[in-house]
Amino acid sequence: MFKKVLIAEDHEIANISVKKTLEELGISDTRYVYYCDHAFTWLQNALKNGEPYDLLITDIYFEEDDFEQRLPDGPALIEAARAIQPDLKVLIFSAENRPAVIDRLFKTLGIDGYVRKARRDAEILKQAIDAISKGLTYFPRDVKRNVKSSNTYEFSAFDIAIIKLLAQGVLQKDIPYYLKQQNIKPSGLSSVEKRLNLMRGALGFSKNEQLIAYCKDIDII
Repeated sequence: MFKKVLIAEDHEIANISVKKTLEELGISDTRYVYYCDHAFTWLQNALKNGEPYDLLITDIYFEEDDFEQRLPDGPALIEAARAIQPDLKVLIFSAENRPAVIDRLFKTLGIDGYVRKARRDAEILKQAIDAISKGLTYFPRDVKRNVKSSNTYEFSAFDIAIIKLLAQGVLQKDIPYYLKQQNIKPSGLSSVEKRLNLMRGALGFSKNEQLIAYCKDIDII
């Protein structure tokens, strides 16, 4: 089990809850900070003193205030931390629930685990920390299921063209005009509506805005 843990979280209640969970696991050497810059400083100093942290627990998003930050969020902190301590274990504890976003954190940052702030999160946090301490990666089952489901849909060039236009603020009813301008076929409104319905249905979305956000998350547009 881990001996020394750093918590980066800008909400005090969440910080205290995580610290209590760690104490229940027998981990007493913990520190929590509200800013990513401060977290990085603690990591640096611990490393210089020959007593590095074993685990970093951080949120993804941090609210801006009057204190200017060089590291504005969790991903920036993780990149900076891994640059000076490559073997540092990282667990993200966040309210973010979009599978594509969570999946990308594993793929691009190489995090060791993710726990969503929700019901039973204290219990799940214990499971995640225990798994990571044993050299395992903790990927939430529900997220893994949703990622697998969403990855089964393959976007066509026609799909991407439609989504790009929507993202640019073009109204759905006006998309056929722009498709014709670009010599993209089919270009009829009924075809556009059918494709949007198909995409939303396959990915479990009810609104075009959700579809656009998802495609941005996975870098399709």
